Formats: sequence, C-alpha cells, structure tokens
Amino acid sequence: MLTDTLKILFFRDLNKLKQELELYKSEANIWRISGDILNSAGNLILHLIGNLNTYIGAVLGNTGYVRNRPEEFSLKNVSRQEMIDKIERTIQMLGDVLDSLTEDQLQSEYPQEVNDSKVLTEYFLVHLATHLSYHLGQLNYHRRLLDD
Repeated sequence: MLTDTLKILFFRDLNKLKQELELYKSEANIWRISGDILNSAGNLILHLIGNLNTYIGAVLGNTGYVRNRPEEFSLKNVSRQEMIDKIERTIQMLGDVLDSLTEDQLQSEYPQEVNDSKVLTEYFLVHLATHLSYHLGQLNYHRRLLDD
C-alpha cells in the first residue's frame, strides 16, 4: 500500500533532517541567515514540523495539533535538542496516522482544499513528502554555506 512507501520516505527524510541538525558545528548557526538566504535552518525545521503535524496529524489523525505558521518563521533560538525531540514526535505521529489510513481514505478527497482545489488524499500525502524533501535539500545547503 502507498502508506508503506510514504512511511519509508517520511522516516528517511525526517531522520536525515535530524542528522543535518546534529551536523551543525555551532548551534547559533542553525539560526543564521545571510544575503538572499532569508530562512534559517531552524525556521525551516519548525516549518516542516508544523506542516506535517497540521496536514497529517491534525487533519487526518485528529491529533488536536494547532498550527501557528507565523511562529514557524519568527521563532529563534529554539534549542537543537528541542527540535530533535519535535522531529522524533513527528515521526511517531506519522507512523501512527499512516498506519491507520485505509485504501478508501487514500482514494477519497482530502478533507481540506489545497491551493483552492480538491485533491485526493494520496496525492496530497505524496505532495507533503516532496515538500519535506525540497526543504531538506535547502537545509543541507544552508548548513554547508553558513556553518563556518
């Protein structure tokens, strides 16, 4: 089932996100911006955690998570360990929610409109996996460019 593949991809990329975070030589550099690099690694991580906990956790898993998207980009100096803990809780949530989804749910309309249109749940889950991968790549470059 698609959820098995999605779990592999989400778990792989979220574990890689933790690894990238752990590779920063200086915790202060996690929050560094420079020139045209306007999002810090820390803010990208908070954004990914918020995104997944909202669209998978709250919407599909009824976890009760309440997103504060502006804070994802405005908070600063959240500790590395706190972000690692948040990533680990997100991995657990993803496993729980994806394991609970049925084939009928995957083939049905996602409960919310996405960019003013209706999409299938399976389509949106694939979108969320690629969104994670996109920002993971940005984070990797951020670390290599600004963690000196």
